[in-house]
Amino acid sequence: MPIKTVLTAEIENVSILDAEGRFDEKLGKGLIPDADLVKLYGHMCTCRHLDEVAFKLQRSGRMGTYPQNMGQEAASLGAAYALNNDDWLVTCYRENCGLFWRGVPMESILLHWMGDERGNAMPRQHHATPIAVPIGTQMLHATGLAWAAKYRGEKRIACTFFGDGATSEGDFHEAMNFAANLDIPVVFCCQNNGWAISVPGHIQCSAPTVAQRALAYGMDTIQCDGNDLFAVVHCFRKAIKQARSTGRPFFIEAVTYRLGDHTTADDARRYRDQAEVDAWRARDPILRLRKYMAKRGLWSDAKEQELQAKVEVEVAATVERAEGITSPNRVDFFDHMYAEIPADLALQRDTMQTHGIGQDPSQIEGAVIELPAKEGH
Repeated sequence: MPIKTVLTAEIENVSILDAEGRFDEKLGKGLIPDADLVKLYGHMCTCRHLDEVAFKLQRSGRMGTYPQNMGQEAASLGAAYALNNDDWLVTCYRENCGLFWRGVPMESILLHWMGDERGNAMPRQHHATPIAVPIGTQMLHATGLAWAAKYRGEKRIACTFFGDGATSEGDFHEAMNFAANLDIPVVFCCQNNGWAISVPGHIQCSAPTVAQRALAYGMDTIQCDGNDLFAVVHCFRKAIKQARSTGRPFFIEAVTYRLGDHTTADDARRYRDQAEVDAWRARDPILRLRKYMAKRGLWSDAKEQELQAKVEVEVAATVERAEGITSPNRVDFFDHMYAEIPADLALQRDTMQTHGIGQDPSQIEGAVIELPAKEGH
């Protein structure tokens, strides 16, 4: 029998605004109105300053471990800008910019890393899930949310983010397989920052692109410059339109870089060359956008100073709200766990003790206990 080709594939790479501020008019014209661009730039600067302050909070013992977002602001912001407000935004932990654009209060993220569970109570109207620290679990959640929307006959889609290291997790492949085989409208976005903590990308994935992993599932895919806000918006609009109209998933690989350590518990100097970091610092998504806006006459040094002063006040107020929040009620742990709390847990809640309860709870000092009557009595 003759040999025949069963698959030929191409993956596009999209770049519209380069590191020097050069702009592709053909692809980018009309993509983001000037007024929106100024707002988006200001929003990125706010998130960057929060990152810097959060680092100081951790170092001064006022907050736990924190993963800085700096360098990766464009990908989640471009997605949040392109999505409908009722589409699900399912993130890991480097998508602050997109969450805040959605309207999630900035103090929610600080509270999360301060160990306060109230930081995970995302306001329902923002259709955002709590940030996910376990690697890869959120991709399954996004698939389930989009599946539920499809079941209900809604046109809502889900968009989820993860790193390049997460594509080696079983959860990634399970989510991709479900979404592709059951026609579930999910936009999967891999923020490929080149490092899975200290493991470089070429060890994580031997293929030339992470994007081609989507081909194995029969899924359309595209790669973009993840530090180029215009390219991100272009790719997400394409993916969102296709997912919404066809009910099929779409995969985006956003090539980016984390300028800081993996978290404040990490020291990237032990495994990354400074020359590599410096090269990527020149490709900073905020820096290139500022250059472009200045060339267009949309920005100036005076506007930059005014913005920075505003940002400092806003972030300081955020920290004040987070640190000044009233202490949680200790019974919330019990009351928010069940719609109807079981008697044994109600006992623990009311006495705030567990020792001796199984033997004779009436012996607990100060407790008012009503034991349920036994059958036949």
